[in-house]
Amino acid sequence: MVKLPIGVDINNLIDDLRVFSWEASDLLLHYSRILKNPNYSKEIIKTKNGLDPVTVADLEVNDLIIKRINKNYKEVDWNILSEENVKIEDNDFVPNSEWIWILDPLDGTKDFIQGTVNYAMHLALNYEKTPLIGLVLIPERGELWLTDSKDTWCEKKDGSLKKASFQNQKSLREMTIVTSKNHRNESLNNLINKVGFRKVNVMGSVGCKIASIIRGESDIYISLSLPGKSSPKDWDFAAPEAILRAAGGSITNLDNEDLSYGNSNFRQGGIIIASNNKQKHKNICFQIKQIIKKYDLYPLNS
Repeated sequence: MVKLPIGVDINNLIDDLRVFSWEASDLLLHYSRILKNPNYSKEIIKTKNGLDPVTVADLEVNDLIIKRINKNYKEVDWNILSEENVKIEDNDFVPNSEWIWILDPLDGTKDFIQGTVNYAMHLALNYEKTPLIGLVLIPERGELWLTDSKDTWCEKKDGSLKKASFQNQKSLREMTIVTSKNHRNESLNNLINKVGFRKVNVMGSVGCKIASIIRGESDIYISLSLPGKSSPKDWDFAAPEAILRAAGGSITNLDNEDLSYGNSNFRQGGIIIASNNKQKHKNICFQIKQIIKKYDLYPLNS
């Protein structure tokens, strides 16, 4: 079993994460219902920034999870990196521990505001910049995807369980790609068209996309950030990476290198590929890179 900080038992930790997550789920569903009423929805949205909106739900779930971790594990030597706290504190987070919780209280805020089901909460525990334990909570589906670093499973609120359902034996053109609803760009569209995937699923939230791969509804996800433009951050990928890797999939950059956490501004830029097949992932990255080179779809260094 995975090594944890002194005084932390993996079974107790997973039990606590369950409790924290379903509390967060109740909060998110509560505010989701309020947003459907135009008379009250404006009170929930805290900023008018359409590119990076924040809601009361983001802030309250952020506060809930941080308070629960700090209360239950007062003596444990770990830090908490949260998207909302970084926004408030202007990137002043300086880790002083090998162990770091990475929290996104509401991944897919635009989808949440738009009333779709594709929003999630992400929480991962990184050890030396590698996500080990993690969860992706999808309230509208009543799903809590968990990993203890060895296995990944999905729990419903009634305690029922289900496992990953991969269909690995596919060529690139036979795969279904899951892609962004609110963060598409022309370069990614061109790449998808040139590969000629069998089907394209569109949804928000990285966590929801990765969960769709683990369920077997999709096979691959590509994040493509243009140079000089906005890009995903550590809190977008840490928890989804943890659950996908433990389920038997893989998530790397285009050169099949592990994602690097804790970089300047917490950016996860460039091209990131997530697939349902750890054994074939290197070849998948190679094939996609060759297509990019052939059609000059994205600036590559090599």
